[in-house]
Amino acid sequence: MAKKATSKSGGTRSKGAKKAGPKSPARAVARRSGGGAAAQDTMGDAFIKLLQSPLVAELIAVAATAALASLAEQGFSNRGGGGGSTGKRAGRAVKAAGAAAAAAIGRRLGTEIDEIRKAANQSKAGAKA
Repeated sequence: MAKKATSKSGGTRSKGAKKAGPKSPARAVARRSGGGAAAQDTMGDAFIKLLQSPLVAELIAVAATAALASLAEQGFSNRGGGGGSTGKRAGRAVKAAGAAAAAAIGRRLGTEIDEIRKAANQSKAGAKA
């Protein structure tokens, strides 16, 4: 006959009682059918190709230019308004540069998408005629 498992904590609980305390979150794991390492190689290659695309390079250049323009607009100098204020001023300048870069990327992506739509509409019109 099998022995009953005993708790090491020494406390007794009834069968229906649950342990109090924080529960560990449930983890959902996506299972992929087949592929394995080959699928990851394909995804990695696709990501590398995306990073090497001319559009991504242009977006990075646009963002960097906008960020530099924003930083230059803030006018960094060594004789800022005191020792304590220069850190806050630099933080604000970096935040403004990030916002300018994000706005520039958004504008550039918008124009790219508009051009793609125009080309698609022209090709549809050509196919109907």
